[in-house]
Amino acid sequence: MTTGSKIVLITGASSGIGAATARQLAADGHHVVLGARRTDRLSALAQEIRAGGGQADHHELDATDLGGMRAFAEAAHAQHGRVDVLVNNAGVMPLSTLDRLRVGDWNRIIDVNLRGTLHGIAAVLPLMRARGTGHIVNVASTSAYRVDPTAAVYCATKFAVRALSEGLRQENTALRVTIVSRRERTGRPTHRAVLKGPSPPAASMNVTHPVTPT
Repeated sequence: MTTGSKIVLITGASSGIGAATARQLAADGHHVVLGARRTDRLSALAQEIRAGGGQADHHELDATDLGGMRAFAEAAHAQHGRVDVLVNNAGVMPLSTLDRLRVGDWNRIIDVNLRGTLHGIAAVLPLMRARGTGHIVNVASTSAYRVDPTAAVYCATKFAVRALSEGLRQENTALRVTIVSRRERTGRPTHRAVLKGPSPPAASMNVTHPVTPT
Protein backbone atom coordinates (compact mmCIF):
# COMPACT_ATOMS: atom_id res chain seq x y z
CA MET A 1 0.00 0.00 0.00
CA THR A 2 1.09 3.56 -0.63
CA THR A 3 1.71 6.07 2.11
CA GLY A 4 -0.62 8.69 0.58
CA SER A 5 -4.24 9.42 1.35
CA LYS A 6 -6.32 6.26 1.69
CA ILE A 7 -9.99 5.38 1.48
CA VAL A 8 -10.71 3.91 4.90
CA LEU A 9 -13.97 2.13 5.76
CA ILE A 10 -14.77 2.01 9.48
CA THR A 11 -17.57 -0.08 10.98
CA GLY A 12 -18.99 0.74 14.39
CA ALA A 13 -17.90 4.32 13.74
CA SER A 14 -20.57 6.17 15.71
CA SER A 15 -18.76 6.13 19.07
CA GLY A 16 -15.79 4.89 21.04
CA ILE A 17 -12.78 3.48 19.23
CA GLY A 18 -14.50 3.75 15.85
CA ALA A 19 -15.20 7.47 16.21
CA ALA A 20 -11.74 8.17 17.64
CA THR A 21 -10.16 6.28 14.75
CA ALA A 22 -12.21 8.25 12.24
CA ARG A 23 -11.22 11.59 13.76
CA GLN A 24 -7.53 10.74 13.84
CA LEU A 25 -7.31 9.27 10.35
CA ALA A 26 -9.26 12.18 8.87
CA ALA A 27 -6.90 14.58 10.64
CA ASP A 28 -4.02 12.64 9.09
CA GLY A 29 -5.45 13.33 5.63
CA HIS A 30 -7.31 10.12 4.86
CA HIS A 31 -10.87 9.90 3.52
CA VAL A 32 -12.99 8.01 6.04
CA VAL A 33 -16.22 6.21 5.18
CA LEU A 34 -18.24 5.73 8.35
CA GLY A 35 -20.72 2.95 8.99
CA ALA A 36 -22.94 2.23 12.01
CA ARG A 37 -26.58 1.83 13.02
CA ARG A 38 -26.88 5.19 14.81
CA THR A 39 -27.11 7.50 11.83
CA ASP A 40 -27.67 10.63 13.92
CA ARG A 41 -24.28 10.18 15.55
CA LEU A 42 -22.67 9.26 12.23
CA SER A 43 -24.02 12.39 10.59
CA ALA A 44 -22.77 14.56 13.44
CA LEU A 45 -19.33 12.95 13.31
CA ALA A 46 -19.05 13.33 9.54
CA GLN A 47 -20.06 17.00 9.81
CA GLU A 48 -17.50 17.53 12.58
CA ILE A 49 -14.75 15.99 10.44
CA ARG A 50 -15.68 18.04 7.38
CA ALA A 51 -15.87 21.23 9.46
CA GLY A 52 -12.31 20.54 10.53
CA GLY A 53 -11.14 20.23 6.94
CA GLY A 54 -11.31 16.45 6.71
CA GLN A 55 -13.12 14.19 4.27
CA ALA A 56 -15.89 11.87 5.46
CA ASP A 57 -18.90 10.01 4.10
CA HIS A 58 -21.36 8.04 6.20
CA HIS A 59 -23.85 5.24 5.61
CA GLU A 60 -26.26 3.39 7.84
CA LEU A 61 -24.79 -0.05 8.51
CA ASP A 62 -25.75 -3.12 10.51
CA ALA A 63 -22.69 -5.37 10.65
CA THR A 64 -24.89 -8.43 11.13
CA ASP A 65 -26.43 -7.90 7.67
CA LEU A 66 -24.14 -9.32 4.97
CA GLY A 67 -26.08 -7.63 2.17
CA GLY A 68 -25.83 -4.29 3.92
CA MET A 69 -22.12 -4.73 4.51
CA ARG A 70 -21.53 -5.51 0.84
CA ALA A 71 -23.59 -2.49 -0.18
CA PHE A 72 -21.51 -0.33 2.19
CA ALA A 73 -18.25 -1.46 0.58
CA GLU A 74 -19.60 -1.31 -2.96
CA ALA A 75 -20.91 2.24 -2.45
CA ALA A 76 -17.47 3.38 -1.30
CA HIS A 77 -15.82 1.59 -4.21
CA ALA A 78 -18.24 3.13 -6.71
CA GLN A 79 -17.67 6.63 -5.33
CA HIS A 80 -13.91 6.51 -4.86
CA GLY A 81 -12.75 3.81 -7.26
CA ARG A 82 -11.08 1.76 -4.56
CA VAL A 83 -11.20 0.59 -0.96
CA ASP A 84 -7.77 0.75 0.67
CA VAL A 85 -8.48 -0.11 4.29
CA LEU A 86 -11.29 -1.74 6.25
CA VAL A 87 -11.37 -1.20 10.01
CA ASN A 88 -13.60 -4.00 11.30
CA ASN A 89 -14.53 -2.32 14.57
CA ALA A 90 -18.24 -3.01 15.21
CA GLY A 91 -18.71 -4.84 18.49
CA VAL A 92 -20.90 -5.29 21.56
CA MET A 93 -20.03 -6.39 25.08
CA PRO A 94 -22.96 -7.44 27.28
CA LEU A 95 -21.54 -8.99 30.45
CA SER A 96 -22.97 -11.76 32.61
CA THR A 97 -21.91 -15.04 34.14
CA LEU A 98 -22.74 -18.07 32.02
CA ASP A 99 -25.15 -19.44 34.63
CA ARG A 100 -27.43 -16.45 33.97
CA LEU A 101 -28.20 -18.17 30.64
CA ARG A 102 -28.62 -14.95 28.68
CA VAL A 103 -28.72 -16.78 25.38
CA GLY A 104 -30.08 -13.76 23.54
CA ASP A 105 -27.04 -11.75 24.61
CA TRP A 106 -24.75 -14.61 23.59
CA ASN A 107 -26.26 -14.68 20.12
CA ARG A 108 -25.99 -10.91 19.78
CA ILE A 109 -22.31 -10.94 20.76
CA ILE A 110 -21.58 -13.69 18.24
CA ASP A 111 -23.60 -12.00 15.49
CA VAL A 112 -21.92 -8.60 15.84
CA ASN A 113 -18.39 -9.44 16.98
CA LEU A 114 -17.75 -12.58 14.94
CA ARG A 115 -20.23 -12.66 12.06
CA GLY A 116 -19.89 -8.91 11.65
CA THR A 117 -16.14 -9.29 11.24
CA LEU A 118 -16.65 -12.07 8.70
CA HIS A 119 -19.16 -9.94 6.82
CA GLY A 120 -16.65 -7.10 6.60
CA ILE A 121 -14.03 -9.47 5.22
CA ALA A 122 -16.51 -10.89 2.71
CA ALA A 123 -17.43 -7.39 1.55
CA VAL A 124 -13.94 -6.04 0.87
CA LEU A 125 -11.80 -9.08 0.13
CA PRO A 126 -12.90 -9.46 -3.52
CA LEU A 127 -12.33 -5.74 -4.12
CA MET A 128 -8.88 -5.80 -2.58
CA ARG A 129 -7.79 -9.00 -4.27
CA ALA A 130 -8.85 -7.61 -7.64
CA ARG A 131 -6.46 -4.68 -7.08
CA GLY A 132 -3.75 -6.81 -5.52
CA THR A 133 -3.52 -4.57 -2.48
CA GLY A 134 -5.45 -3.66 0.64
CA HIS A 135 -5.37 -3.65 4.42
CA ILE A 136 -7.91 -5.31 6.72
CA VAL A 137 -7.77 -4.26 10.37
CA ASN A 138 -9.72 -6.40 12.82
CA VAL A 139 -10.24 -4.71 16.18
CA ALA A 140 -9.97 -7.13 19.07
CA SER A 141 -8.96 -6.37 22.65
CA THR A 142 -6.85 -7.93 25.35
CA SER A 143 -9.82 -10.32 25.58
CA ALA A 144 -8.42 -12.03 22.47
CA TYR A 145 -5.63 -13.29 24.76
CA ARG A 146 -7.25 -13.85 28.15
CA VAL A 147 -10.62 -14.76 29.67
CA ASP A 148 -12.30 -12.76 32.41
CA PRO A 149 -15.32 -13.62 34.58
CA THR A 150 -18.64 -12.42 33.10
CA ALA A 151 -16.98 -12.00 29.68
CA ALA A 152 -16.59 -15.61 28.53
CA VAL A 153 -18.69 -15.28 25.37
CA TYR A 154 -17.21 -11.90 24.48
CA CYS A 155 -13.71 -13.31 24.94
CA ALA A 156 -14.61 -16.33 22.81
CA THR A 157 -15.54 -14.04 19.92
CA LYS A 158 -12.31 -12.08 20.26
CA PHE A 159 -10.25 -15.27 20.34
CA ALA A 160 -12.07 -16.21 17.13
CA VAL A 161 -11.33 -12.83 15.54
CA ARG A 162 -7.65 -13.39 16.29
CA ALA A 163 -7.78 -16.82 14.62
CA LEU A 164 -9.61 -15.39 11.60
CA SER A 165 -7.01 -12.68 11.25
CA GLU A 166 -4.16 -15.17 11.26
CA GLY A 167 -5.93 -17.40 8.74
CA LEU A 168 -6.64 -14.43 6.50
CA ARG A 169 -3.00 -13.39 6.66
CA GLN A 170 -1.80 -16.87 5.70
CA GLU A 171 -4.18 -17.11 2.75
CA ASN A 172 -3.66 -13.61 1.32
CA THR A 173 0.00 -12.69 1.26
CA ALA A 174 -0.58 -9.68 -1.01
CA LEU A 175 -2.81 -8.02 1.60
CA ARG A 176 -2.01 -6.62 5.00
CA VAL A 177 -3.94 -8.02 7.92
CA THR A 178 -3.69 -6.44 11.35
CA ILE A 179 -5.32 -7.32 14.63
CA VAL A 180 -5.47 -4.34 16.96
CA SER A 181 -5.85 -4.55 20.70
CA ARG A 182 -5.88 -1.64 23.10
CA ARG A 183 -4.21 -1.55 26.47
CA GLU A 184 -7.01 -1.57 29.04
CA ARG A 185 -5.06 0.39 31.62
CA THR A 186 -4.74 3.44 29.36
CA GLY A 187 -7.96 3.22 27.41
CA ARG A 188 -6.20 4.92 24.50
CA PRO A 189 -7.39 3.70 21.09
CA THR A 190 -4.78 2.43 18.67
CA HIS A 191 -6.25 4.46 15.80
CA ARG A 192 -3.01 5.04 13.92
CA ALA A 193 -2.09 1.36 13.86
CA VAL A 194 -4.40 0.89 10.90
CA LEU A 195 -1.99 2.68 8.63
CA LYS A 196 1.31 1.51 10.07
CA GLY A 197 1.00 -2.15 9.16
CA PRO A 198 3.84 -4.64 9.42
CA SER A 199 5.96 -6.01 6.63
CA PRO A 200 4.14 -8.62 4.49
CA PRO A 201 5.94 -11.68 5.99
CA ALA A 202 4.63 -10.68 9.41
CA ALA A 203 1.44 -9.02 8.35
CA SER A 204 -0.62 -10.14 11.33
CA MET A 205 0.21 -8.35 14.53
CA ASN A 206 -1.12 -7.50 17.92
CA VAL A 207 -0.85 -3.82 18.72
CA THR A 208 -1.30 -3.03 22.40
CA HIS A 209 -0.28 0.62 22.35
CA PRO A 210 -0.80 3.68 20.15
CA VAL A 211 1.32 3.60 17.00
CA THR A 212 2.39 6.41 14.69
CA PRO A 213 2.30 5.58 10.96
CA THR A 214 5.59 5.27 9.12
